[in-house]
Amino acid sequence: MSNATVVVVTSGKGGVGKTTSAAAIASALAKEGYQVCAIDFDVGLRNLDLIMGAERRVVFDLVNVVRGEASIKQALVRDKKLNNLYLLPASQTRDKDALTDEGVASVIEELRMYFDWVICDSPAGIERGATLAMRYADEAIIVSNPEVSSVRDCDRIIGLLDAKTKVAEEGGRMPKHLLITRYDTERAKTGDMLATDDVVDILSVPLIGVVPESKDVLKASNVGLPVTLSDETSTAARAYTEATRRLLGENIPVTIPEEKRGLLGKFFKGRAA
Repeated sequence: MSNATVVVVTSGKGGVGKTTSAAAIASALAKEGYQVCAIDFDVGLRNLDLIMGAERRVVFDLVNVVRGEASIKQALVRDKKLNNLYLLPASQTRDKDALTDEGVASVIEELRMYFDWVICDSPAGIERGATLAMRYADEAIIVSNPEVSSVRDCDRIIGLLDAKTKVAEEGGRMPKHLLITRYDTERAKTGDMLATDDVVDILSVPLIGVVPESKDVLKASNVGLPVTLSDETSTAARAYTEATRRLLGENIPVTIPEEKRGLLGKFFKGRAA
């Protein structure tokens, strides 16, 4: 029996690459040989199944399981490429109130028994769906673009992680990792975009990776494959693979596209804050 580490992938606003990141990291963990389940908490929208190429095979979803209309085993969709990667999809037809605290708790507890890693793809913002996605997590990956509004919204999410999670309520501190996405070297040079160390300084969360702005990510999403499976040599795929190795506890420098130095020391303090 395994006892999964539950990770919530979260951000303050939409469009930062959260679902793409959840799919890429879940796939990279599965490639390392772990049993992995990705859960889509975005009830009403549902995008994770598209990015993972599973949309035609969804029969039951998270809401069906929470309401007792299907078992977890009936709802899990196995990945076509990786036998050890599964998806628990969100419902497109219900609204966010269909999820209950007790229902989510029991789903997470059951998944902990079957998997090594459970990756929760949170809806954007600070509403109920987002707080439920993070509530039972052991760790958090906070996804931010290097832009002021995105960083400010992430600051609010950090506050929620420190207040509204089981870990926090039990007096613990939720380990957090910062993933910067859509990083554009040219725009950073001209000051149109925050530098990575500015984002780290503002949020005070250790950096787990920097993913460059890349057409490969969009291409991968369009063909229904996480970028870590569709083109392993692309800069985006390499950045996600490195971030995954850090999540697993490896102490490797964070390489920033075309920035001269790796960020270690004060930017990457061991495994998590």
